[in-house]
Amino acid sequence: QVQVLESGGGLVQAGGSLRLSCTASGSAFRFLSLAWYRQVSGEGHELVAAISVDGITTYADTFKGRFTIIRDNAKNTLYLQINTLKLEDTAVYYCVANHRFWGQGTQVTVSS
Repeated sequence: QVQVLESGGGLVQAGGSLRLSCTASGSAFRFLSLAWYRQVSGEGHELVAAISVDGITTYADTFKGRFTIIRDNAKNTLYLQINTLKLEDTAVYYCVANHRFWGQGTQVTVSS
């Protein structure tokens, strides 16, 4: 069992930046494949980005450019850097480990 915990969400003005963090315990962090998903209110979950054990990153086309996924195995932490935030980035962002262990999510709200 892997416990996943996200943090770093909040209220941000459009055009600003935000860095979300995710920690995972219960398994060796460096052996976890990790991903960020998001869920806009009323919609389903959508993949934002993923990073493999070897550090290979994958981004959904919608999120290429403004979103960066970073893993720091020394700190057992996964990050999602979001730049130039837009109103439509308002969503709950989830960290997922090994494709099946989900955190509770962190709310990001972008204001004009």
